[in-house]
Amino acid sequence: MTPLTLLRRDELLDAITPRQLTAAVATGALTRLRLGVYVESTAWNAAKPEARVVARAQALALSCPTPPVVSHETAAASHGLPLYRADRHRVHVITPRARPGAAGGVIRHRGELAEGEVIEIDGLRVTSLVRTVSDVARTATFEQAVTVADAALRQQFVTGPDEYDFEGAERFRQESLTIAGRSAHGLTRARRVLEFADGRAQLPGESISRIRLREIGFRTIRLQVAVPGRGMHPYYVDFGLEDANAFGEFDGAIKYVDGKILDGRTSSQVFDEEKQREDWIRGTTQRSYARWGWPHLATAADLRARLEDFSIRPPR
Repeated sequence: MTPLTLLRRDELLDAITPRQLTAAVATGALTRLRLGVYVESTAWNAAKPEARVVARAQALALSCPTPPVVSHETAAASHGLPLYRADRHRVHVITPRARPGAAGGVIRHRGELAEGEVIEIDGLRVTSLVRTVSDVARTATFEQAVTVADAALRQQFVTGPDEYDFEGAERFRQESLTIAGRSAHGLTRARRVLEFADGRAQLPGESISRIRLREIGFRTIRLQVAVPGRGMHPYYVDFGLEDANAFGEFDGAIKYVDGKILDGRTSSQVFDEEKQREDWIRGTTQRSYARWGWPHLATAADLRARLEDFSIRPPR
């Protein structure tokens, strides 16, 4: 995630007049994040949502006499975790229980932070990763929280293809649950999220896919299943639907436009390679194989209909 560069009013006025600054905001050349803090609109419009979340938090920190501790979804974005349908316009902060007041564009969470639960990321005071996952698991929707928890576990405990530290992930879960237990609300919700979370999910679409598959009725869902390939290296399939003797893959369209994924290849080359890979897997395993994307994940019924097209059904 490329960070956005914030511009303070006093810095801008070293180069332009107050009238020019007002005009730059009025014409859309600059976007104001908070009073006296701006960002170039071209960069803002091109930035990922998570980068915008972090920029809003940094703008808040610049405008506060005492830098806040950002938390929940805002902290998740600061840790480089993806956000799914989260509030991207307000900054989440944790404040002492006795501290009153509110601020525009800020969600205040009352609570106490234990030693070691606040770290610094790029000059921003942020709840630690395990505290962040715990807070999100307690308060966000199941889908939002699983997306964050999956990504956190992946960040910490996936070290390579088919390499996942199950014991480390379980310790992380238990620590997160212990933190959740210190709060008056949300422990049951947090437990459900953390029991479901799995760091082998590579993308938010895979996290949501797993939720939908479970809602449909699949119970034995393997992640990142290795299938022997043509050469020395295996192919990895997102989902092994053991209840139906089938494979499934979330097919985010980004893979056909993202430069890192393309790695010098054209979109058509990547598409052709994916097709050859899929044909190999079908032929060598004799399993049904389905792909789906974001349009099929709006509801469980949408994904069920997509799988029905490939005669893939959960057990009755």
